[in-house]
Amino acid sequence: MPKPPLIVQLSDIHIGGSEDGKDPMPRVEAVIEAVRSLPNAPDAVLVSGDLTDHGTAKEYEVIRAMLGRLELPLYVLPGNHDDRGRLRATFDLPGEGEEPIRYSVDVGELRVVLLDSNVPGRDPGAYDDERLSWLDAELAAEPERPTLLAVHHTPLATGILEWDAINLEVRDREALGAVVARHPQLRAIVGGHLHRVAVSALGGCPVLSAPSAYLQVRPNFERDEVTWIDPPGFAIHALRDGELTSQVESVPFT
Repeated sequence: MPKPPLIVQLSDIHIGGSEDGKDPMPRVEAVIEAVRSLPNAPDAVLVSGDLTDHGTAKEYEVIRAMLGRLELPLYVLPGNHDDRGRLRATFDLPGEGEEPIRYSVDVGELRVVLLDSNVPGRDPGAYDDERLSWLDAELAAEPERPTLLAVHHTPLATGILEWDAINLEVRDREALGAVVARHPQLRAIVGGHLHRVAVSALGGCPVLSAPSAYLQVRPNFERDEVTWIDPPGFAIHALRDGELTSQVESVPFT
């Protein structure tokens, strides 16, 4: 049986971080080794933002070397902790300077559209008219090709007040959903930012928030607070007969 196109998604790596006194490095190392030991070799790695904690040149040097050990094509988006210019230069991404990062790639039969959702200087993301127009046109260019949309700010509500306050406003989700609803070739929207697995739908399309390769958030639905917990993890996306399946791997870490 032929292997379907496989994409590993890493998110919220936060090199240089020290959340809850915990170092991301050994956790990310464990994730990389878990990816390398998968029974089926992935075709590409999608990194959905927050590769670094402070956006420094040194942090990008470290994570570029770590991800290079996977010896796979790397498709990268910035998160709210990233520096667009340094990320763009480190991974040779299209565009210039601090302009939003957006591009499309083919992984076998699966098309991946990557859309920058960041607003510099703010934790919450947004989708302005210009970005949505670009997305609409990009999706319209190949209406028959199964497509995965990758963002950083996952367009769903968690019900965790503190986390929803730094994600997306309802109007931004609705504006994105209006574009998504016009393009039935979209098989899923995947993102990060939330540091936990969460699922929903937008414009008739499944939405998945991938786990963090660093730490997860334990939900508290009554108080405005979060708790950081292990283990790290990653997602796997596979296309078989035009249908996309997305699965999540937890990486044991003590």
